[in-house]
Amino acid sequence: MLYSAPMGALSPTLDATFFALSDPTRRGILERLGRGSATLSQLAGPSGLTLNGIKKHVGILELAGLVETEKVGRARECRLGSATTLGEAGEWIEAHRRAWEGRLDRFERFVERAG
Repeated sequence: MLYSAPMGALSPTLDATFFALSDPTRRGILERLGRGSATLSQLAGPSGLTLNGIKKHVGILELAGLVETEKVGRARECRLGSATTLGEAGEWIEAHRRAWEGRLDRFERFVERAG
C-alpha cells in the first residue's frame, strides 16, 4: 500500500505508529522481539519495569500493530506484528524524503545560477 495522503492529513495508523516508536523503552521492546518472541515477564526483567509498566508499553505497541500478544498457559507471549504498519510509516518517511530532496535540489540550482 503506497502512502498518498496529502501533507497534514490525519492517519490514525501513522499517528499510532509514530507515537509507539517515540519512546525508547518501546523501541527496546521491538529490538528484543526482533530476536524472537518473549513473555511479558521476560521483557520486564531487563527493562527494570514492573509487569504493569511493561504491559502498558506492550499495549501501545499492540494498538499500533507493531506487536501481537497471545495467552500461552499462564503467560502472555509477545512477538513482532506484521510489517504492514512499519511499511506505511516507511512509505510516509520516503515520500517526505523525496519531497525534501527535490526542494533542496531546486534550491541548489538556484544558488548556483545566482552565484
